[in-house]
Amino acid sequence: MIVIHHNPGCGTSRNVLAIIRASGADPVVIPYLDTGWTRPQLLALFAAGGLTPREALRITRSPAAELGLLDEAVDDDTILSAMLDHPVLVNRPIVASAKGVRLCRPSETVLPLLDRRPEGPLFKEDGQMILNEKGEVVD
Repeated sequence: MIVIHHNPGCGTSRNVLAIIRASGADPVVIPYLDTGWTRPQLLALFAAGGLTPREALRITRSPAAELGLLDEAVDDDTILSAMLDHPVLVNRPIVASAKGVRLCRPSETVLPLLDRRPEGPLFKEDGQMILNEKGEVVD
């Protein structure tokens, strides 16, 4: 099973979802902006993904700056609490599978979490090639 914490308004999140589906998987899609987060859920995802709340903090197109979260003196618990109040503060997409948990930015970082690599060629929404016709990652 693959779970993607997805924001349909994010191009990277849409690309990752498309890669997962192209691999033949039928992921559980969690629209976290609608469902929100729980403290245990975020703590578990961050621990499994080797992330701190600061590392998972979305800085661009989020209220992080106006909430004062960019100051290095702000502790992880404060950031985590803000993420619970403002789900958009969590960078995305976060993908969980039997192979691990990862913040999948850039999109192709989802590939090691898949049971089967999609057939190539495979392109992002913007036309950038991810996998060539041999199924090899394009740098």
